[in-house]
Amino acid sequence: MFEIGSVLDAQIKNTLKNRPVVLFIEPEDPRILEAAFELPKFAKPVFLASRDAVGRTIAKELPNVDPLKVEFLLGESAFCPVESRPDLQAEFAKAILAAPPSRRIATDAESAARFVATTAGFGIMAVTMGHADIVVGGARHNPKDYFRPLVKALSDQSVPCEVGVIVLPDDHPDNIYPHNIVVLGDIGVNAVVTPEILASIAVGTCAVARDLIPEDVLPVINGAMVSYSNRGADEGPSPELVRQAAALVPGLLEKRIARGERYRSISIVSEIKISVALSARSAHMYQNENGQEDDFRGNNVIIAPNLDTGNLLFHLFSTLYPEARKFVSVFGLRFRGVDLPMDVQPVDAALAVKANILRLVRSGQWKRTEKDTFFPRPRILAINPGSTSTKIAIFRGEEEIISQELQHCSDELAPFEGKRVSVQFAFRKTAIEAFLSANSLSMAEIDAVSARGGVLKPLPHGTYTVNQAMLDDLLDENGSDHASNLGALIADALTKGTDKPAYITDPIVVDEMLDRARTTGLKELPRRAISHALNQIATAHRFAREEGTFYEHLNLIVCHMGGGISIGAHKHGRIVDVNNALDGEGPMTPQRSGSLPVAALIRLCYSGKYTLEEMLKLNKGRGGLIDLVGTADFRIVEKEAQEGKPEYVRAFDAISYQISKWICSAVPAFDGEDIDRILLTGGLARSKLLVEAIRKAVSPKLCGISVFPGENEMMALAQGALRVLSGKEPAKEYAPGA
Repeated sequence: MFEIGSVLDAQIKNTLKNRPVVLFIEPEDPRILEAAFELPKFAKPVFLASRDAVGRTIAKELPNVDPLKVEFLLGESAFCPVESRPDLQAEFAKAILAAPPSRRIATDAESAARFVATTAGFGIMAVTMGHADIVVGGARHNPKDYFRPLVKALSDQSVPCEVGVIVLPDDHPDNIYPHNIVVLGDIGVNAVVTPEILASIAVGTCAVARDLIPEDVLPVINGAMVSYSNRGADEGPSPELVRQAAALVPGLLEKRIARGERYRSISIVSEIKISVALSARSAHMYQNENGQEDDFRGNNVIIAPNLDTGNLLFHLFSTLYPEARKFVSVFGLRFRGVDLPMDVQPVDAALAVKANILRLVRSGQWKRTEKDTFFPRPRILAINPGSTSTKIAIFRGEEEIISQELQHCSDELAPFEGKRVSVQFAFRKTAIEAFLSANSLSMAEIDAVSARGGVLKPLPHGTYTVNQAMLDDLLDENGSDHASNLGALIADALTKGTDKPAYITDPIVVDEMLDRARTTGLKELPRRAISHALNQIATAHRFAREEGTFYEHLNLIVCHMGGGISIGAHKHGRIVDVNNALDGEGPMTPQRSGSLPVAALIRLCYSGKYTLEEMLKLNKGRGGLIDLVGTADFRIVEKEAQEGKPEYVRAFDAISYQISKWICSAVPAFDGEDIDRILLTGGLARSKLLVEAIRKAVSPKLCGISVFPGENEMMALAQGALRVLSGKEPAKEYAPGA
């Protein structure tokens, strides 16, 4: 059977940048809670009940659910018993009475107050007034209590329609509906059917199908408008009405195509009898690109002639094929409402919500509401100083609002040449303040500052409050000098004298290695942990959320591949082993030599051929791909290797082999425990050829690979602060030697 769930998941993952707030009005229903376990990776759930009430329902009705999944869902959700928010009830009731007559759900203050005191009324109005993005209900509410007011409050200028999506099992005849996917458009939501309404429903239903089913699965969406009889509108659209509607379809399709090129693959025919639409005979209505009839191009979409027929078909398929996947998507509500059948199964309820989220984010019309009623979204200033630039970003919760890389030219940096980086403090701070001013922002509007951590004493991973001990170490004349040292200094200065916190998150010196990993054969040369901890841990958190669990409960090998390459063994939330990427340990990189034969290296150092500085440069800066083929641009290496140039093939094979080898070397760190996943991240993870070479080398023996290209350091800084501000983890105190 076609895996509609995994297809929706993949499309949402590739499209979603911010999770919408999804409000559930029926949290007492265990089917809804079971469905909700699948959703936090794509949505921020809100339940109109207390946390304790939801927890009790799960414990009583779903006792076999993994406690970790329960903990994760409760931790990612917000809870709002309707009676706890009389302020919102008053706002919603007032808004109902102020609405235009066509959208007015109640006609007087008393009935408006009664309506918003119900979970259905509260949820509908919460979305109407921009406190949430999507409302989900219908499993326990009659249409008059939920669906009808939902349509009245949220319908846009288009004609509303319920679209049923059914994926039939493999034992259904496979020559009727391609991939056994059938989509039903129900005109019965509308009391009166005109040619305009029917044409709009036909195009809208096909658009829903196109939004949900990728082109590589259904290259063409074939819609059929079914005509019923000439005996009156009560029994369905007559052939004449269908003909009139068909004449309007091309114009509506062109408008739809203007909103998305994918809709060009929609084809709609008319005046098909229901017996034809439900059989393989419908294939004769369509032709392939050669003008020949295509036996496998029957209807994907059927526009049912009336309410009774639409409901009958949906429930008939459900009855005959109970294992079929089936859900409803409502067209014409600006993607803001989900209506569940009363006999909905948990898996289908989850599919309905996912389908709505996918259509919402693909529409290009969604902008997250400014209101953060259920999930506070603090403004976070992220600062990442580099050697010749300073990256700045403002986040509202998880959403990046503004970002810029402030370039510092050589003339600006000339006065600081030969001096410790800390002397640039005032210059860099002034540049950041100018950035804020240019964007009409001040520190009064910032809730927290999160900066890249500097070269501090070794410390466990986490988000640290900037304190005096940290500042003293960063300013120590005997300490390591690096541009990242400026981050905490600037964050502290910007927040001084305010109640705004300043943080750093997961600096490169995160060190949680066990003694066995640190010890070498020379007492004077223990291994050090210096890695891309910020991006490694952020990637691990992201993967954990997508899996519906916590970083602390996973075993992961995380490989950051960029100018430097670091490979960490993350065991239950600790990096218990990682190569020292800064000093060149590990695989070769575009600019670094990687680990070398020790005796040969010693002899080379004493050969007189190179000075100390030249050797250090060969290790970091002039080694790796630069030494082998003269470039650090991996795109060039990949291209030349594909064209078969021997030196590039040798270099590509060597770097992919060494990365794979070091990934496998992390296995003993887990003491025989299963490894959940290998995560590839960093700029080189954009290379499909490199990823495939690594996958081929390690996946058969270890576990699967997930790829998260890029570094995403600014988002990682913001998320570190968010975890503290939201109470998910405490801020740590920097106290070296304590």
